[in-house]
Amino acid sequence: MQTELTLTARAVAVLETSDPTEKALATRRHAALWRDGMVAAVGDSHPPERPGRPDRPELISPTKVKKRKIGTGTAGRAALLHALAHIELNAIDLAWDIVARFAGSTPEPPQAFLDDWVQVADDEAKHFLLLAERLKQLESAYGALPAHDGLWQASQDTAHDLLTRLAIVPMVLEARGLDVTPAMIAKLRAAGDDDSADRLQIIHDDEITHVAAGKRWFDWLCGERGLDPAETWRELVRTNFRGMLKPPFNEDSRAKAGMPPDFYGALV
Repeated sequence: MQTELTLTARAVAVLETSDPTEKALATRRHAALWRDGMVAAVGDSHPPERPGRPDRPELISPTKVKKRKIGTGTAGRAALLHALAHIELNAIDLAWDIVARFAGSTPEPPQAFLDDWVQVADDEAKHFLLLAERLKQLESAYGALPAHDGLWQASQDTAHDLLTRLAIVPMVLEARGLDVTPAMIAKLRAAGDDDSADRLQIIHDDEITHVAAGKRWFDWLCGERGLDPAETWRELVRTNFRGMLKPPFNEDSRAKAGMPPDFYGALV
């Protein structure tokens, strides 16, 4: 039996949830219902300006977030996992925001678009729970350290246009994760922390599909608007991304996501 709560209403409910664990668990429940055909309609609920957040972590400027060396001691590894957990929590909200904000945009995206972003939200929730569990094993917890609000700022900066959102969030920010995660995995393994490394490998492999989803729907929307994808992406990045694309790039993972070197190389 289908439930009355629409998909966008579920997206907004997750966005408004402050407790991180409940946000992740609710995401997994809603995603399962959507996949099973138990959600009757897409709906037209609008996302909040800011998602619900717990009292901690304290949000500070990105330049003030301390970097700690990854070693055999737990402090550095816990700091790394905490930073990644914060990214994954924001990524849950970013995925649901794209569902609620753009489900009824023009041209209206097909159901496959919604399928992809609900799956992305589900993956991000899985990632957060994996990292939160590992933090507890290291005698820490999400919220124990300060974090920054840069990812959600990217959401606000791209709220006006789906094409811009896709160009910046999955195709720049998540693609950057593909570049840096393998080095983190190597450092964790060198420190003897295969458990944490294995969790990051799961995250990395899933993120390839997220970047691929961004590229797929970016190309689709460019086609709908009569735009060249490569030229349009480069112009949107130059206009809307605060910073530069930084090598070295994980060319193999980026290529698997549909972004070969000649697509992004001109922006280096």
